Amino acid sequence: MIKLNYKIVRSPKRKKLTITVERDRSIIIHAPEGTAEETIRRVVESKRQWLFDKINHTQKYQAPHAPGKELVNGESAPYLGREYRIEVTETKSGMVEFSRRFMIPLIQQSRRREVLRDWYLNRAKETILPRVKRYADALGVKVAEVNIVRNRYRWGSCTVKSNVSFNWRLIKAPMFVIDYVIVHELAHLMEGNHTPRFWNIVRANCPTAEKAKAWLKEHGQILEEEV
Repeated sequence: MIKLNYKIVRSPKRKKLTITVERDRSIIIHAPEGTAEETIRRVVESKRQWLFDKINHTQKYQAPHAPGKELVNGESAPYLGREYRIEVTETKSGMVEFSRRFMIPLIQQSRRREVLRDWYLNRAKETILPRVKRYADALGVKVAEVNIVRNRYRWGSCTVKSNVSFNWRLIKAPMFVIDYVIVHELAHLMEGNHTPRFWNIVRANCPTAEKAKAWLKEHGQILEEEV
């Protein structure tokens, strides 16, 4: 029998045992403090087939962040679900500017991939943070801290301390996808597991949830490119 390797993360605030599969195919067991190793082992064994199906998913768990294409005049980059032309040119600010196209300053040509990534990160903060507050108010949940992160494997995450984080690469996706990921993570503050109640909360607050899940399944690898 093939052995399943997993990492156990215990917390005194956690009431239920949950299992997650990260985008690098690693298995994380989140367990209440004091949970016996044998109990965890039995739960993992009961989920063996489900876990193998997850880690062998042909799309969701591809090698992350395929190298992006070279940034030159005439190429394009995604933003909020659409592709926009890249132009390396003089800009008034000396920084990346956007007006129906990406304008990367000549002075930053040698760092064009890095400065465009920084631009994405700033737009992600400007766009995602206010929407998290709006959806948190609608759901009636209290969020301790919101972060935009350079996460390697997940679109979003939440902790038992009510902190939520979102991958800056989401800014490349359509707004309905961003909203879905936000609602998904906030719903976990109400229901830790992917139970029917959890999905009812998500669908009630994000009617395009299924469309967003399908979009991520088809286009997620594009978002994971370096830029």
